[in-house]
Amino acid sequence: MGKLKIKTGDNVKVITGDHKGSEGKVLSISKDKSKAIIEGINMVKKHTKPSAQNPQGGIVEKEAAIHISNLSLLTKKGETTRIGFRMEGDKKVRFSKKSNEVI
Repeated sequence: MGKLKIKTGDNVKVITGDHKGSEGKVLSISKDKSKAIIEGINMVKKHTKPSAQNPQGGIVEKEAAIHISNLSLLTKKGETTRIGFRMEGDKKVRFSKKSNEVI
């Protein structure tokens, strides 16, 4: 398991699969499974039992995880890019390989 190049809060685009072309913000990342949950993408219906928080129960729509290999980071201009790491002084920073800007 290598270092993940996508972090929570990044804007990403889905590059393969059923939701190809969709863009959204990363809500959470599961590092051990290499999956991410993206806002508004890969919605699934989950059946919930009645509980104290939700006394009615019923069907809830929520985001399901997408594998990180199916995602590409977006630059500020909105184009997809690959990510590299480099040292700037004594800090390690992520940068866009397409535009060479620090993310």
